[in-house]
Amino acid sequence: MTTRLRRPSIWRQLLITAALLAFQGYLGWSAIGGNFGVESQKIMKADIVDLKVTSAALQAEIDSYRHKVDLFDPKKLDPDLLTERARALLSMAQVGDMVVMVDPRTGKPTTSLFASSTENESMPEIPIGID
Repeated sequence: MTTRLRRPSIWRQLLITAALLAFQGYLGWSAIGGNFGVESQKIMKADIVDLKVTSAALQAEIDSYRHKVDLFDPKKLDPDLLTERARALLSMAQVGDMVVMVDPRTGKPTTSLFASSTENESMPEIPIGID
């Protein structure tokens, strides 16, 4: 029995070579311009810097809110300051409080049609430091 050796086709060798060159080209493109390539790393580093700045700003805001919450701690809270601030925000006064109405545009006390309590010497007049 005779055996005949078959010579490989040139087209097969060229096809394998072309496929391997195409795969190497894809790997080269991926290393430079792909999602994790050299160009994308520059963009990622810029994004990291931006996110660190944003993170620092948010951390400062969180610290500010934590400080405001700590002010409500009963161990650190001054009741006089709390009631004074609450009444100022709510525009409420108690019986013994002296209320001075101030014009928001000028910052000076407003005048009234009623007689002043300082006219009958029941309360001393408070000098205004604004000239």
